[in-house]
Amino acid sequence: MTRKHTMINVTKEICMWILSLIILIPVAMLLLNSVKNVTESASMSLKLPTSFHFDNFVTVFKDGNILRSFWNSLLISSLTSVITIITSSMAAFVMTRNRTRLNRYIYILFLIGLIVPMNYITTMKVLQMLHIINTFTGIILLYSATFIPFTVFLFYGFVSGIPKELDESAVIDGSGGGGLFFRIIFPLMKPVSVTALIINFLNCWNDFVLPLYFLNSSGKWGMIMTMYNYFSQYISSWNLVSAAMLINLVPILVVYVLGQKYIISGMTAGAVKG
Repeated sequence: MTRKHTMINVTKEICMWILSLIILIPVAMLLLNSVKNVTESASMSLKLPTSFHFDNFVTVFKDGNILRSFWNSLLISSLTSVITIITSSMAAFVMTRNRTRLNRYIYILFLIGLIVPMNYITTMKVLQMLHIINTFTGIILLYSATFIPFTVFLFYGFVSGIPKELDESAVIDGSGGGGLFFRIIFPLMKPVSVTALIINFLNCWNDFVLPLYFLNSSGKWGMIMTMYNYFSQYISSWNLVSAAMLINLVPILVVYVLGQKYIISGMTAGAVKG
């Protein structure tokens, strides 16, 4: 019986390594081609370069658009994630603690927001009326509105598992509504908050569609839009394109590595407690 389990575990591990090659091979290809010259990188192979050209990264950073777009993406993704987490957690807390018919309907509306596609023409008209189209404010609010339904869904299940006795104890001690939430309840939401932060940050950083429609100024573009432009401009210089792609991957890898232990725990906790 022990030998059988050992064979099953070894087989599973081999399968996982094979599946991981789907991710590892493209990343390795990017790493190698980012330090090759133009001629060697044209083949996009996994061969080692004859000499390492780390100056490719210097060349990419000298392009002001890449650096500016990096900070634009960081600004938009960070503010979107913070706004989404604060508003969604507060909404989920109110709806779970006051289970009225109205709040139930509001929660159903949030769930509908998970599946109903965005009407781009109507959204564009609204942003134009508010004079926030082609602005950081407009795109941040638009991303927040897009991510709130899913984030509320995550928080709703998690908050349902927090005992109401904590609320009563805080109120007896003289805590108000704001103090109750931010000092007692919100710190308990750390697993699901980090999960929502990572998911929303990555989705915002990697999104191509919304900037394409609602950010006409190239000075406000994030990394994905600039990468698309950069690829068209330097399509014959795969070494520079690979270097730019690696720069774009850095924040994604950092955020994922730092918060990966919370992703599964936050998702499952919300699912079980809901």
